[in-house]
Amino acid sequence: MVRFQKDSFGRLVRPKDPAAQQALADRIAAINVDVLAIQEVENIDALRRFNRDLLGGRYPFEVLIEGNDPRLIDVAVLSRLPVANVTSHRFEVHPDAAELVFGRDLVELDVMTNSGAGRRRLVKLFVTHLKSKFVPHDAEDPDAVQVANTERRTRQAETIARVVDHRTRSNERFVVLGDMNDAPDSAALAPMIADLDLVDALADVVESRPPPTASEDNSPPLSVGPRWTYRLSVPNGPDQFDLIDQIWVSQALADRVEHAEIDRRLAWTAAARSVGSDHDPVWIRLDV
Repeated sequence: MVRFQKDSFGRLVRPKDPAAQQALADRIAAINVDVLAIQEVENIDALRRFNRDLLGGRYPFEVLIEGNDPRLIDVAVLSRLPVANVTSHRFEVHPDAAELVFGRDLVELDVMTNSGAGRRRLVKLFVTHLKSKFVPHDAEDPDAVQVANTERRTRQAETIARVVDHRTRSNERFVVLGDMNDAPDSAALAPMIADLDLVDALADVVESRPPPTASEDNSPPLSVGPRWTYRLSVPNGPDQFDLIDQIWVSQALADRVEHAEIDRRLAWTAAARSVGSDHDPVWIRLDV
């Protein structure tokens, strides 16, 4: 059976190229994490097929709740460990705007131990994907669009702070992670980080390997070091390297981050066989 799906704009949703899917699966297998937070997944069926056919079903727990994105892009979680209390915050609103604040979602879940009767929560996760900085090439006022993007992202950060504060205790072990589409020290993310007293789990991140050889204009500057997961090609200028994929932990986990690593791409372009994505995955190991 062939399944066709259209997004809210009436456009046909096309699957990622098989070679790119395989590259993603290979990179996921290489980092071999117990819990994987994923961005930009079309639906639960796509997630299940990817896990079954390309990951060999290594993740028995699959989480995806349809969010608000008109392009049908959702956040998801794959886990070896049991999950519980899965909650969507897709209907949250910000007091300064009538629209739903999350273009996708803020998904909350508990990661549990494997033990039966004595099963306990290891950590609570909040997975999200914030508003991007993308400005359409045909925008009449690009500056106004960018201001609106930043305002939306700021409201999302403020809403995350409010939701997480309401859903956790002061001594809770929790993690806020995902594609934040802004720098860790940006003004837009500051409300989330400051209000929740979050700790940057990637402060001492290392690379799995050096980045590909490149010219001076498309090499990460020394000031950036390994702290980047996304490369933006800039016409007539040096490329930008940003750490927009982030992992923030609560104070209760601040001294339990044992390792943080970025799986560095083998080629610059996402179309290359070994890459599969324009983001590099980042992961941490927690002592919980």
